Amino acid sequence: MVAVQALNPVVLIDGRSGSGKTSLARALVARWPLPGRVQLVALDSIYPGWDALATGVETARELVLNPHARGLVGVWQRWDWDAEEYAEAHAVDPALPLIVEGAGLLTAQTARLGDVRVWLDSPATSRKRRALTRDGETYRPHWDGWADQEERHLELHEPTRRATHVFVIP
Repeated sequence: MVAVQALNPVVLIDGRSGSGKTSLARALVARWPLPGRVQLVALDSIYPGWDALATGVETARELVLNPHARGLVGVWQRWDWDAEEYAEAHAVDPALPLIVEGAGLLTAQTARLGDVRVWLDSPATSRKRRALTRDGETYRPHWDGWADQEERHLELHEPTRRATHVFVIP
């Protein structure tokens, strides 16, 4: 693992749907190696709908990552998927370490804000099985459209090049 000098480091975890981002982020929170607590922000709580991968990433950059990097409190609103509208607000403390996970996260603009940048790679069949097991039939009609957005992210932002760590998940 990369030695992180910051007292409040930022870990960014990217990968396509079903690759294990949330599982890795939760495991990292549970085993956080530094004293004190760590904050976790999942982009699944920020994306404003099924067609908004890039919008969710930009929102996280503007409202979470940039303020954290400048030592300011960041505030973001949770997207309520059932009501299809924004819900309660959440604050991000710049004095605490931060983990952000979500598809599309590693871009040129966000990578410079992360001390540790992880890309998870996994075969499409495994990812789809895990994602549909996790989210059920709600996700099935959106799988292809979301995968198209992820593909655009891969082409435009080359997240594997921006990662400090790349892991292949079977």
